[in-house]
This record gives sequence, structure tokens and C-alpha cells, in this order.
Amino acid sequence: MNLIVDLQNASSASALPQIADFERWVHAALSGQRDEAEVSIRVVDEAESAELNHQYRQQNKPTNVLSFPADLPPELGLPLLGDLVICASVVEREATEQCKTAPAHWAHMVVHGTLHLIGYDHIDDTQAQEMEALEIDILERLEFANPYLAN
Repeated sequence: MNLIVDLQNASSASALPQIADFERWVHAALSGQRDEAEVSIRVVDEAESAELNHQYRQQNKPTNVLSFPADLPPELGLPLLGDLVICASVVEREATEQCKTAPAHWAHMVVHGTLHLIGYDHIDDTQAQEMEALEIDILERLEFANPYLAN
């Protein structure tokens, strides 16, 4: 697959995954789904996450990942899938609270967000089960445990 991941670090986090990790996680989520793709990932602090979460989801708090699918006419034929905004401190805090390694939770957030970019959602139970099963499969191929099992 021809994949471009544009990584922007707008956070004060000192320890982030490497660009190669982000690329591997996006690639795994898109395997068999796309021949080429471009995704932008912006890592942010809580203030920017909270602002975007409020603006787009009417939630007054930071969140782990927000997905913004590109809304391009299909006839353009561009591989741009959209943007992910990931809050570093929320991901790190959740990893600790859920007794997961930081890389496992980062991978889950990237896979989850990427699946949103290509149309998966979890609005109802059927959609949630389908999306979760796909996430579990992708993360297992990446050698991470099922993120939905309680630890």
C-alpha cells in the first residue's frame, strides 16, 4: 500500500511513539481496505482537544481521539482520508487507568480513528460490535491484546 502519514506534534508530551509506529498502525487498519491513502495525525494537549471536542461533539472535555474524514468529491481521485487529532495526555492517562501499555493504547487509538476515517462507526450496537471485532483483529495482528478486555 502507498501510505503517507503526516505527523504533527502540537503537544508538550515528551515521549510519543515514533512516526514508523504511527505508519504501521494506520497501515494495519487500512490493510485490504485501500491501495493508497494519506492521513494527517495531530498530537495535541488537553486544551486543544477540549476545544475541538466542544466544537464538533458538544463535549466540554478533552478526549482521546477525534476523527475528521475528508469530504472530497470521489471524482478527484485523491487518496486523502482525513485527519486524526489525538490527545497525548488523555491516551497516556487512559493507558495507566486501563492497565495497558502506552504503545498498546496509542495503537488502539490510531486504529480506531483510522477506521472512523473510512466509514466505520459505533452509533448502534451492531455497528459497535462490527467495529470492535475489526479493531481486535487488527490489534492482534499487531501483537497487542484485545483492548476491550477488562484488566
